[in-house]
Amino acid sequence: MIEDELVRHALSLPEVEHTPAYGPWGFALKVRGKSFAFIAVDGDIAHIKATRQEQAAWVAQDPAAFEMSYSSGRFGWVLVRLNRADLEDIRELVTEAWRLTAPKRLAEKLQE
Repeated sequence: MIEDELVRHALSLPEVEHTPAYGPWGFALKVRGKSFAFIAVDGDIAHIKATRQEQAAWVAQDPAAFEMSYSSGRFGWVLVRLNRADLEDIRELVTEAWRLTAPKRLAEKLQE
């Protein structure tokens, strides 16, 4: 399942934790206590953090798979229909969401 691959990839990033979430979200992916992705209870949809520019680019690239969601400040969340999105795109989006959320020194470790 794509949901499993998304989680496996996220957990391969430094200091990621998988925690329960509320409402329609089954769980959250966090780095040092800060959320960067949520997966729906049914596993069909993910909500992933991005910059506003990345949010617009993902939606423009494939509107069947990506949808604009909540935005605040410099961040815009992307709603991802997991069964319509390419796995490599999901990995890229998750990695960037982690980088946006992780403390700077921790994020730099991924580039080493």
